[in-house]
Amino acid sequence: MKKINSVLIANRGEIAIRIARTCSDLGIRTVGIYSEDDANSLHLSKVDEAYQIEGKGTQAYLDIKQIISIAKDSKVDFIHPGYGFLSENSAFAASVKRAKIKFIGPSEKTLKIFGDKTTAKELALSLDIPIISGTHQKTSLRQAQSFMKSLNKNSSIVIKAISGGGGRGMRVVSKLDELKESFDRAASEAKASFDSPDLYLEEYLKNYRHIEFQIVGDGTGEVCHLHERECSIQRRHQKLIEIAPSPSLSPELKNKMIDASLALAKKLKYEGLATIEFLVNVEKNDFRFIECNPRLQVEHTVTESILSLDIVKAQIQIASGKTLKQIKLEQKNIPDPKGYAVQSRVNMETIDSQGNANPSGGIFKKFDLPSGPGVRADSYGYAGYETNPLFDSLIAKIITYSSEDNFKQAIKRNYRSLCEFKVDGVPTNLDLLKNILINQDFKNNKVHTNFFEKNIKTLTELKTHSDLSDISRSISKDKPKRGKIENLDPLAVLDHGKSGGIFVDQSENILELQQEDFREGYQSVTAPMQGMIVKFDVEIGDSVWEGKTIGIMEAMKMEHEIISKVSGIVEDISVSSLDTVFEGHSLMKIRLEKVEKLTSDEVEEVDLDWIRPDLREALDRKEASHDVNRPEAVKKRYGTGHRTARENIEHLCDEGSFLEYGSVVMAAQRRRRSEEDLIKNTTGDGMVCGLGHVNGDLFPENASRVMAMSYDYMVLAGTQGKMNHAKKDRMFEIAEQNELPTILFAEGGGGRPGDTDTSGVAGLDCLAFTYFAQLSGLVPVIGITTGRCFAGNAVLLGCCDVIIATEDSNIGVGGPAMIEGGGLGVFTPDEVGPMDVQVPNGVVDIAVKDEEEAVQVAKKYLSYFQGPIKKWKEPDARKLRFAVPENRLRYYDMRDIIDGIADIDSVLEIRKDWAPGIITSFIRIEGKPVGVIANNPGHLSGAIDSPGADKGSRFIQLCDAFDIPILSLIDCPGIMVGPESEKSALIRHAARMFVVGANIETPLMSVVIRKAYGLGAQAMAGGSFKIPLFTVTWPTGEFGGMGLEGAVKLGYRKELEAIKDPKKRIETYEKMVADSYHRGRAVNMASHFELDDVIDPAETRNWVSSALKSLPLKSKSGKKRPNIDTW
Repeated sequence: MKKINSVLIANRGEIAIRIARTCSDLGIRTVGIYSEDDANSLHLSKVDEAYQIEGKGTQAYLDIKQIISIAKDSKVDFIHPGYGFLSENSAFAASVKRAKIKFIGPSEKTLKIFGDKTTAKELALSLDIPIISGTHQKTSLRQAQSFMKSLNKNSSIVIKAISGGGGRGMRVVSKLDELKESFDRAASEAKASFDSPDLYLEEYLKNYRHIEFQIVGDGTGEVCHLHERECSIQRRHQKLIEIAPSPSLSPELKNKMIDASLALAKKLKYEGLATIEFLVNVEKNDFRFIECNPRLQVEHTVTESILSLDIVKAQIQIASGKTLKQIKLEQKNIPDPKGYAVQSRVNMETIDSQGNANPSGGIFKKFDLPSGPGVRADSYGYAGYETNPLFDSLIAKIITYSSEDNFKQAIKRNYRSLCEFKVDGVPTNLDLLKNILINQDFKNNKVHTNFFEKNIKTLTELKTHSDLSDISRSISKDKPKRGKIENLDPLAVLDHGKSGGIFVDQSENILELQQEDFREGYQSVTAPMQGMIVKFDVEIGDSVWEGKTIGIMEAMKMEHEIISKVSGIVEDISVSSLDTVFEGHSLMKIRLEKVEKLTSDEVEEVDLDWIRPDLREALDRKEASHDVNRPEAVKKRYGTGHRTARENIEHLCDEGSFLEYGSVVMAAQRRRRSEEDLIKNTTGDGMVCGLGHVNGDLFPENASRVMAMSYDYMVLAGTQGKMNHAKKDRMFEIAEQNELPTILFAEGGGGRPGDTDTSGVAGLDCLAFTYFAQLSGLVPVIGITTGRCFAGNAVLLGCCDVIIATEDSNIGVGGPAMIEGGGLGVFTPDEVGPMDVQVPNGVVDIAVKDEEEAVQVAKKYLSYFQGPIKKWKEPDARKLRFAVPENRLRYYDMRDIIDGIADIDSVLEIRKDWAPGIITSFIRIEGKPVGVIANNPGHLSGAIDSPGADKGSRFIQLCDAFDIPILSLIDCPGIMVGPESEKSALIRHAARMFVVGANIETPLMSVVIRKAYGLGAQAMAGGSFKIPLFTVTWPTGEFGGMGLEGAVKLGYRKELEAIKDPKKRIETYEKMVADSYHRGRAVNMASHFELDDVIDPAETRNWVSSALKSLPLKSKSGKKRPNIDTW
């Protein structure tokens, strides 16, 4: 837990004030910042120190380098980003971390996931959380047009910024011919607000509410919710009024949304505050995930009010390392909300009759905030303050709380507070907010996100509101003001024909409500809602039937059908087109009688095999990278003796299981090549990747899942370009989040200098290598290569747990061009890292003939990590009794013993041709995977040298990371000794086996085959014979604290020196050695219980199998080890 002494607040205005006040309460020193044109901002009076940042307006507060520099110079411990500006910027969070300062907020990785709205939606989808249909990725104008065409008639779309929030970069488009202008404007706004013009599209859901949940997590996987807020009152997707809790949700629907919100946060072990936002149709019991804002929210205030909680304090405490339990915010401690809180956002702006807002500014002549019980005002304004047009127009938030469970009373208090708020000198939206608060539909909670747009005329018209800041308001005037508020309760105005507002101008087209009672045999068709009659489709004398559309009326800017509920003849029509009527108004008189229903021609049957143009375009683009559409490239590829990337993926993955990602991506070279050229030659950008299943015939679905990836050498030589990196980043993140074993075909030439559609200089901020390296120890990572694998491709290959390479492979950190560029000579590709170098030096774990064999080996390797198999064949264990010669000096092959213990055909040896003193293999015993580490008596008589220690240690790490039991077969005369051995830093390498073996959690089982002497034998057993699950010996075992000959010479030196006759000295020495061998034989060792038993070699399989069956089941989740060493 880190003590907080000081915090830099990387923000301005009311939120900076809000944070500074909590810090002051906690006794924390605060440091503020301000731009060159923001020296009069009120937040500077609330911090302990303040420093100017160069630049003006918003851009100054986005200068990461300056902010970090100030933080270092002022020696702060933490940085709080507030909201907006850099609060969701993963690069800022990373910079803060690199500066060894704590970022008050979630991790860089979490910010990246939720900062990319499309990634967030995919995460939600993976958790079975419903989302809105859309493109869910960076979308071009052409793709946007195709998506809009694919929707049902009269559907609308909403354009959103991928990196955005708060309504910036959002546009609703209902007509295709308006799309381009809206798309360009949204991109421009997104670029200005978030430094990224990238957009995506969603279907626009009409008449849905906007409801969000406040989440708090402590980074350990513990999360809780602080209930919900309703933010349905919006103007052009900018929130205006927020309410907590929502007056709309049923308990059942609320609990479903809570479960969805908590699932998202728990999946990422969320740290800090987050707001999970949804669109909700309470009538349909339907909700859709929109986004997660991983920061403090503007409207956090209403949550604080209903729970009497300081959310900012909790945020700071969690950043310091405290858990939810320590700060008493476990879910059981969160009370049910009491009463209602309402927040109105007061903006500096003018609003025209079409609802368009234009930012305003000036000098505040008066600025008097409201007060009183249950009233809170968060603002940075004051009388005499000159506003700055370069900043957001929000000047104040007026928050009111009513402890009564009476929504209308809570509205009334907020309305009264707005009437007390006096602002002169700068136009604001106060009147608009007041108009909303007295609107009858709003007070009756008949709202949705389109509420403002559908009530623009009513909400923007001039009304007279009481000025509660006017001292003379209570003095009677000669003439009362028209429009005086008499009662805010909508129940006080029930008579049809009267307004629910302050007053209404009755026009000649608004009809008084008429409801007629007809004699028997007649019935009235009435207006289904309040609205204007557009037209009738029937005339007097026409026949109508139940369900027939008889006319159209307009309400809330939407046309609605008037449907007859009776059958008969139209006798009278009592209203005309353009008349406005109230719900229930009598429209026409029907004489009831039986009428034959007329039917239209049958609907034309749809050809389900027809491919629409929009789908045809997508399919053509997807198939552009398929082998069948690249005959010339495929022919050239076959000419080198290699398979295509897609053939390797197809061979690897179970039939029909591969789900490709990024199939239509093109190289980032639009500035130098035509789109046609890019589609033809760079589709996929040199990477075929996606989800799949491997060995599904042996294992269930959850065990056969994989991430399959292959560089495509037929596209730009499999080099790493911008989009290639983007695809890898995406795949690596999905693999990490979902713990997917990852198989990478790494053939390729490394970094690509030819991309033009990029920014920056060197690309050293690329995250692909970090993301891939972070998979180490979390999931099995398998690298396969053939042909040439250089530079970045080779580095990714080197990060893998196992490298499988074909005989014609070349692997190098740099290719010929880089070698020559470094002045190191001129070489052909075939001279760089060939297999006769990379196999004996240990880089390649398994050498194979070709790609077909490579895939087969990869599938076999992966199977050991997927679990036990049901079908296996047992060897004749009796042969093990004769595997070791009776003559203790006679050589035998340890691999024969491994084969005799393992299920038939289940052995896969790793790094066979390097460090021959240690044998490392995966085997199965009764179908269960086991890792074997064994001494090789054919090399140094089984002594452990430096390469052998490294080889064994890494293999133990690999098994331990994935809970694969380890069987150690010991025939070791000790650790190698001598001056030459010490030149290899032997003591460090050998000690590695002790450190690794002593710190594993997976079961270790030791079987002594022959020699077990001193430190070498202990190294093979985790440091001691009492550490493994069992240590047993075959009858051929022999034991000693060190080599017996050396032990006699050292231990009996004086006695031997006392014997002057050389012949007798030799005889005595040989007898002493023989006695030592006798004392160290297997049975004697077992009788002293220095090991667990001496066993029949034929029982070795049974010992292993029975021991494994005695262990409790383990379920792996997350990492046991930070990583597995690459060497």
